[in-house]
Amino acid sequence: MAKNIQSLERAAAMLRLLAGGERRLGLSDIASSLGLAKGTAHGILRTLQAEGFVEQDAASGRYQLGAELLRLGNSYLDIHELRARALVWTDDLARSSGESVYLGVLHQQGVLIVHHVFRPDESRQVLEVGAMHPLHSTALGKVLSAYDPVAHSEVVEVERKEFTPRTITGLDEFESVLDLTRARGWSADVEETWDGVASVAAPIHDRRRMPVGAVGITGAVERVCEGGELRNELIAAVRDCARAVSRDLGAGRF
Repeated sequence: MAKNIQSLERAAAMLRLLAGGERRLGLSDIASSLGLAKGTAHGILRTLQAEGFVEQDAASGRYQLGAELLRLGNSYLDIHELRARALVWTDDLARSSGESVYLGVLHQQGVLIVHHVFRPDESRQVLEVGAMHPLHSTALGKVLSAYDPVAHSEVVEVERKEFTPRTITGLDEFESVLDLTRARGWSADVEETWDGVASVAAPIHDRRRMPVGAVGITGAVERVCEGGELRNELIAAVRDCARAVSRDLGAGRF
């Protein structure tokens, strides 16, 4: 069996490190985090910088992901226009709801986050583009499972893990949730995936009226819910956003 190329493995680890946590990292931070000598880390960073995958801040000397990496990522995420068509509407949804907005598609038995708009406040937040969320417990996943036959097949065939005491794992109960989702046009996740977190999501359709993704908001239970129920104005805002993106994709009125 062919061996992996160590320098490529180290470069990949470096890019993953820069993609998470602090926005910019110094040479010493990167070297110590990856267990590399400073000279080795600097050589890899210099190569990545020459290719546009990493940029160095002139003032602080710290490193961050470069524009070329973003361009490559976006060329993958924008394959079916979904992200491009949703940019304006998801920004509007974040402003009107005051919460984080996520755009997700089916990918490898889960929900791939292809766009994430931060909650419009000064709190520290981590970009989740590229993250995978479960199909059976998240609002985005339940919407996809309800409307996309492929997603439905995936979610009924795999183990539905219990993340919290509220997670629905039984097949009959889960199918009832999907029936309710189709009947009302949206789905919810109230502390089913993460304690203290609630979400609501709605489906996005293309010109063939096929489900191509889902959009939703996520926030603290005390903000998203009122009296134990999701706030009606947030449900309406999410559904309006999903309809607007669907219209831009040629789906017409829903």
